[in-house]
Amino acid sequence: MSGFSLTYFDDAAHLVAERLIGAEFLVDGVGGRLVEVEAYGPDDPASHSFRGPTPRNRAMFSVPGTIYVYRSYGIHWCANIVCRPGSAVLLRALVPTAGIEAMKARRGGMAERLLCAGPGRLTQALAIDLSHDGRSIAEPPFVFRPAAANVTVARGPRIGITKGVETPWRFALAESPYLSRPLRPG
Repeated sequence: MSGFSLTYFDDAAHLVAERLIGAEFLVDGVGGRLVEVEAYGPDDPASHSFRGPTPRNRAMFSVPGTIYVYRSYGIHWCANIVCRPGSAVLLRALVPTAGIEAMKARRGGMAERLLCAGPGRLTQALAIDLSHDGRSIAEPPFVFRPAAANVTVARGPRIGITKGVETPWRFALAESPYLSRPLRPG
C-alpha cells in the first residue's frame, strides 16, 4: 500500500471513479496510469449488484478496495474496484508505464496504445483473472497509488451496456489517446 488508506474507496462509486483518473495501478509490477473508468451503484439497473448478492457478484458486497472480477460474455475478464458495498468502478483503460514487454507478450505484440484500451485488453495485459476476485487492492500482487497531480477529467455516458446508458458515469483523462473509445459528451 502506497500513500492511501482503503477509506479512499469508501465513497459513492461516481466520486471514486473520478478521482481514479491518473492513479497508478499495477499487478505484479505490470500496469500504468488509469485513464478510463466507469462507475456502477447499487441502485443502478446496469450494475451486477442491482438484484442483490449472488455467488458471482459476492465481491461487490465486500469492503471498499476489494477487487471484483467477472467474465464478460464468456470471452474476457473485467476488473472492478469495490467502493461502498454494492457499488464498484470498472477499470476500462490505462496508459502502460511498467512491464510493457510483458503486456506485449500477453497481448500478442499489439501496439502500445492498444495494450490496455478496453476492460478485456486491460485484464489480459495485466494477467488479471478470477483468482484476483475478492482480493484487496492494498495487498500484493496489487500496487495502487492515487493520482499525484490534478488531471483534467472528462465525463460522458457509459458504453457497452443496455440499461442505464444515459448515466454519465464514464470518466476519462481528457484528450487521452489510450481510451477504449472516444468519449462523447453526456
